[in-house]
Amino acid sequence: MSMFCYQCQEAAKNTGCTVRGVCGKSEELSNMQDLLIFVLKGISIYGTKAREFGIENKKANKFVFDGLFMTITNANFDDERFIEAVREGLKIREELKEAFVKAGGTITSDIHEAATWTADTVEEFEAKNGSIGVLVTENEDIRSLRELTIYGLKGLAAYTEHAYNLKYEDSELYAFMQKALVATTDEDLSVDELVALVLETGKYGVDGMALLDKANTSTYGNPEITKVNIGVSDKPGILISGHDLRDMEDLLIQTEGTGVDVYTHSEMLPANYYPAFKKYAHFIGNYGNAWWQQKEEFETFNGPILFTTNCIVPPPKDAKYADKVFTTGASGYPGSKHIAERKEEGRKDFSEIIELAKTCQAPIEIEKGEIVGGFAHNQVIQLADKVVDAVKSGAIKKFFVMAGCDGRHKTRNYYTEFAEKLPTDTVILTAGCAKFRYNKLKLGDIGGIPRVLDAGQCNDSYSLVVIALKLKEIFELNDINDLPIEFNIAWYEQKAVIVLLALLYLGVKDIHLGPTLPAFLSPNVAKVLVDNFGIAGISTVDEDMKIMIG
Repeated sequence: MSMFCYQCQEAAKNTGCTVRGVCGKSEELSNMQDLLIFVLKGISIYGTKAREFGIENKKANKFVFDGLFMTITNANFDDERFIEAVREGLKIREELKEAFVKAGGTITSDIHEAATWTADTVEEFEAKNGSIGVLVTENEDIRSLRELTIYGLKGLAAYTEHAYNLKYEDSELYAFMQKALVATTDEDLSVDELVALVLETGKYGVDGMALLDKANTSTYGNPEITKVNIGVSDKPGILISGHDLRDMEDLLIQTEGTGVDVYTHSEMLPANYYPAFKKYAHFIGNYGNAWWQQKEEFETFNGPILFTTNCIVPPPKDAKYADKVFTTGASGYPGSKHIAERKEEGRKDFSEIIELAKTCQAPIEIEKGEIVGGFAHNQVIQLADKVVDAVKSGAIKKFFVMAGCDGRHKTRNYYTEFAEKLPTDTVILTAGCAKFRYNKLKLGDIGGIPRVLDAGQCNDSYSLVVIALKLKEIFELNDINDLPIEFNIAWYEQKAVIVLLALLYLGVKDIHLGPTLPAFLSPNVAKVLVDNFGIAGISTVDEDMKIMIG
């Protein structure tokens, strides 16, 4: 059975990948990911039923958000990991089923096949793929809304896992993920009911990002305005990519005093803003740019690379760094060493990476200087009086939220040009790797307020919402849409989807989304978003400037 995947912005011809993913995943891997999602639905059916009897299975909860996270674009390319996950998932499903029946539950005849299917061999797994893929749902509007919900859940799962790693949990998030997965198997739900489910997913997206914000700031302190070095030292280094701050902490502790330096890459850049990490003298700064440039930048780094989450680009066969890639958590790549999960109250063992780093040359310098970040909600709210005065005096005419993801398409040059052409009385609020399109431009400041305020990672889009809500309160407005704020957001994968759904749940309207609208939005579903929320694509920089400024 050939694959079909259209979950990311790079979907072939903005329709769907059918032979091989543009991301690099094979047909076999794509189908195995579909199978894992199918198994997660089966687990969720029994998990949801078991809750009615007061049964909460912690192992099942974690397996569901881990499994969702594994299927995010560019996270895990390791077929064997998915085969193991499917087998483990079937065991967990049966444990839940047994607990449900033991508690007095009854299994009805109309239960979905995801709750009954079983298999022993990889061949049986592969045979199942013909009846569980995205296109099995024939009605394109129902399919679109189901997939929009599932992709939102994948993004929510990523944020939930990061919070979980810092020992912050919310059982309501687990219950909702499973309830929503079950809803995508319900043939009786109407389009209107599925639209409501999509918005409810956005509600839990807000809750998930708030939980992660609390986990990060309670553990590592509130981000501070920080000048981040983008040069290098003369010692060997380890480059840490992805998003997981707990992994960052473990690595910094274990490299201290070893003669090995640590650098962040792409979405790990905001780790530089947290007070708890600034005490490490061997934490040098950030190396490189957004994820899609890694093939060139990893070659010049010389040392090992640790992926803590998604954003892996399959390395070329002749890449010098190919044997220096390590993965951990939800990430994985065939042939790369995977670092096992930490034991309770323990740390992950990064000793093998550290020993390899000691044998490597220092990174080759690819740029010099500093970039400024750390403008999360706590920091910006401390500057609120200054910001409000600038708005009242007319020094700041408008804010532009340009959060989201970067990508390799040439059309994304739009965002650099847009930032360059913005009037000098405007400020960019950003989060996520989209910032690499403009965070090194010399855009200046307004009365000491930088014109690019970087809140952090994609999940820190929550900070931008908190900032907007605080400004609404200060200016005594009734509606967030009355603020002088425009939303021009770039998307790539499913964490951007949950951010979008969160914004829609909060009532934000007239969001421009690019460089293309998602392929998984059917014409009718897209029309619902346009009619109810003013969602729009992008055109040319000059035309969009007229709309957003004029």
